[in-house]
Amino acid sequence: MVNITVFVKNGDYAGIESKGHAGYGEEGSDIVCAAVSALMINTVNSIEKFTEDDFSGEQGDGFLSFRFTDKISEKSKLLMDSLVLGLETIQENYGRNFLEITSEEV
Repeated sequence: MVNITVFVKNGDYAGIESKGHAGYGEEGSDIVCAAVSALMINTVNSIEKFTEDDFSGEQGDGFLSFRFTDKISEKSKLLMDSLVLGLETIQENYGRNFLEITSEEV
């Protein structure tokens, strides 16, 4: 299962973390893992390219995490809203057995 934690600070996004593998299909053919990875990586790349917001991150096998280092801009908020919407849609379509999303105040 992929576990997503959305980090929130004072009502704003503070970051997000994705851990694990969905187990929906065979390794290399798992469409749930591929969709989550594409959304996460595209969001990181978009924040880096289209905003001036600073963040730090880590990536490994079945793991991607990034945290904003300061208050985020409206552009980053929109990109994060889009990411969360995409992840929630995947969860609705494939179920909580493969993708779990939680929020954590930091």
